[in-house]
Amino acid sequence: MIEQLSSRLVSPNLWAVVEPLIPPAKVRRQGGGRGRVCNRAIFTAIVFVLSSGCAWRHLPASFGVTVPTVHRRFQEWTDLGLWVRLRRAAAEGACGTDEIDWIRAVLDAADRRAAKAAS
Repeated sequence: MIEQLSSRLVSPNLWAVVEPLIPPAKVRRQGGGRGRVCNRAIFTAIVFVLSSGCAWRHLPASFGVTVPTVHRRFQEWTDLGLWVRLRRAAAEGACGTDEIDWIRAVLDAADRRAAKAAS
């Protein structure tokens, strides 16, 4: 069931637009630690939270990612301008016409969450 929801939240076409816009991960100088969680899984979980309006802490465990990781990555990507770049890509027509309204709704929700966190 989660795969069906994930593919509806972030279609392959949308992911093809988003993936190159995601900033590269910072190199951990100390090495070791856990491997970085898949960007697509994180992005899908973020889209779920943004589109559903649920609190971060209510993110279903079935997404396979932890709430702190998703929230931390949302903050990281916000600080690095992902949502601004995605909005620009959508305005330039990178997203298909079927997805333009969806991505605008997600971006508006991202702006509201980021502004709320900043205040």
